[in-house]
Amino acid sequence: MPGINSWSPILPETVWSKVASTLRHELGEGPYNSYVAPSALRQGPMGDPVLVTPTLYARDWFARNALKRANELWSQIDPESRSLDLKSRVEFDDQARIVQVAPESVIPTAAPSVLPSAPAPVVNFQDAAARVAGLQERLTFDTFVPGRGNEFAYTMSRQVASWADGHFNPVFFHGPYGYGKTHLLNAIAWEARARRPDAKIVYLTAEKFTSTFVKAIQDRSTAAFKEELRGADLLLVDDVHFIGGKTSSQEELFHTLTALLETNKRVVFTADRPPSHLNEIEARLRSHLSSGLVCALDVADQSLRLGIVERKLDQLSMRLGAAQKPHHDVLQFLADRVPGSIRELEGAVNTLAASAGARLGSLTLDEAMALLQPNLKVSAERRVTVDEIQKLTADHFALKQADLLSERRTRSVARPRQVAMWLCKQNTTRSYPDIGRRFGGRDHTTVLHAVKKIEELLQSDEQIAKDVEALTRKLRG
Repeated sequence: MPGINSWSPILPETVWSKVASTLRHELGEGPYNSYVAPSALRQGPMGDPVLVTPTLYARDWFARNALKRANELWSQIDPESRSLDLKSRVEFDDQARIVQVAPESVIPTAAPSVLPSAPAPVVNFQDAAARVAGLQERLTFDTFVPGRGNEFAYTMSRQVASWADGHFNPVFFHGPYGYGKTHLLNAIAWEARARRPDAKIVYLTAEKFTSTFVKAIQDRSTAAFKEELRGADLLLVDDVHFIGGKTSSQEELFHTLTALLETNKRVVFTADRPPSHLNEIEARLRSHLSSGLVCALDVADQSLRLGIVERKLDQLSMRLGAAQKPHHDVLQFLADRVPGSIRELEGAVNTLAASAGARLGSLTLDEAMALLQPNLKVSAERRVTVDEIQKLTADHFALKQADLLSERRTRSVARPRQVAMWLCKQNTTRSYPDIGRRFGGRDHTTVLHAVKKIEELLQSDEQIAKDVEALTRKLRG
């Protein structure tokens, strides 16, 4: 199969950077940042250039709005006049697994990508020797959707699972319930087992750790319990905050962790808070938990939620024998309007699929809303007002509504005001002049500048992205 050296003297990433620069100018910053910038150039199995989009929705948007122009630009620059292919990440990963793409077939790009640079070993779930007690077969890296809120945690998980040298130890993932911590622990275990079948991998919840330890004390078998855990090459403990207040369990976990770190064995924990906030856990154990890498899984943004919906519905559509994929407006509705965590979002997708059956692919938006409403209390689109947005934004940033309407230009007021203006443009039918009038009689150009500024910050400022995501969810219930 062709490798990097088989490309023409003008490297493909150089060609793409020129094409992307032109598309940025022609499409505008908003569409470019939403659909083009998150995509990555990859090399297909026959050496062809492939633009890989993060979601199916982004792929379809690019195909409709930019693919023809991108190929025109590509053929003008590339001496071999090759066509630029287009695939979503799911499609590219599936193809890569089928043709067993070699690691060197990945084209480096200037921007980091969450796409793995090499295919992971395939886990044979039917092989009893490959099983680790307590793991769920569906929770693998193949079924995990990385995005803004979990990308770093995903990358670190792949590093742990690869048994790479120079790793952080221990690794501590924290975040709200239902945002992928358990999924990552399972995925680490499955891939680590596939890469090193001879390694001893132990996965258990903190609750299981405690109950097993207590039983070992009762049965006078603590030596066997200690040998089981301290002999692990990789120990994964889920929901470690559960041992808060349990003195003997904390003592045992401390000594287990110390023993494993001293022998350079790998340890991974999860909790709903960072170690520094686990006040019910004794200080020396908290210190050990913090000594390696502490990594947060944040609330999923719009792009990540949409990617999760797409992948989940793709899997369910095939299982149900649906003739086609669900409509984009149905996908968007699920990502936008279903409240709660990723786990709750997946539950909504399961509910919809179970209710629709083989009709899943042909459901209209109205039909999908009707099927979900009795179970999830998802209401029809409601009207959001400028006043409501102002009050909610002011409260979120610990301001008064009057501050947003005032002439104050300090950053602590100006940025929330811009956020509120952006939310008004996104969630109401008000024009720029009308929004300006409702923010203390400001000119429409001020609103336009605010909207463009927030669009830019959504791509570069994690905190603004979190604030906007949180406010959007509150507005939409």
